[in-house]
Amino acid sequence: MFDFLSDYNDPTLLGAFWMTVKLTLISGLGSLIWGTLLAAMRVSPVPLMRGFGTAYVNIVRNIPLTVIIIFTSLGLADIFGVTMGATDFKVQGFRLAILGLVAYTAAFVCEAIRSGINTVPLGQAEAARAIGLTFSQTLRLVILPQAFRSVIGPLANVLIALTKNTTVAAAIGVAEAAYLMKEMIENEAQTLLIGAVFAFGFVVLTLPTGLFFGWLSKRLAVKR
Repeated sequence: MFDFLSDYNDPTLLGAFWMTVKLTLISGLGSLIWGTLLAAMRVSPVPLMRGFGTAYVNIVRNIPLTVIIIFTSLGLADIFGVTMGATDFKVQGFRLAILGLVAYTAAFVCEAIRSGINTVPLGQAEAARAIGLTFSQTLRLVILPQAFRSVIGPLANVLIALTKNTTVAAAIGVAEAAYLMKEMIENEAQTLLIGAVFAFGFVVLTLPTGLFFGWLSKRLAVKR
């Protein structure tokens, strides 16, 4: 299972960008799940859950991502011995980087989804409660499906930002694109050419994402 995650040390250009893609996809999925749960907490009728969701978002999104990534390595791994089930150092770094990216990005996903929840007419939630649906049922069956359709564009922006933020994982030795670029610049004299190649690589990754989600947003837009 997850055999496609087994290569953590491919020194080639394609291997480095493949690592970036893996970081983006896995962190994006984790951020979507955790961010949705945080958004549900923020609109929950339970004060404790609302307080936790609000505090988490306000604190995490105001901490630099570099600090969070380094904390996952130096704090969780070195001090508390959290290895994420890995025995290999490179695998451990990869998983800790995902943990940090998810923790950070989920705060922005939460706010995007919460803005979508606020676009759903209040009468729909009241009608759902009137026919006996619980809060969780109302959120799952009525509110969130419409909210997601309203925020495809903002979520795409978060995903693009996440793709670029994966470069921070180089700070803890994850061999993604920025890590390889740093090594190549240290060993070669063609700094501008190397920078241009990697910049083009990120454009190739992010531009189609923006175009696709832009089309999808128009396709699935909620007509009111």
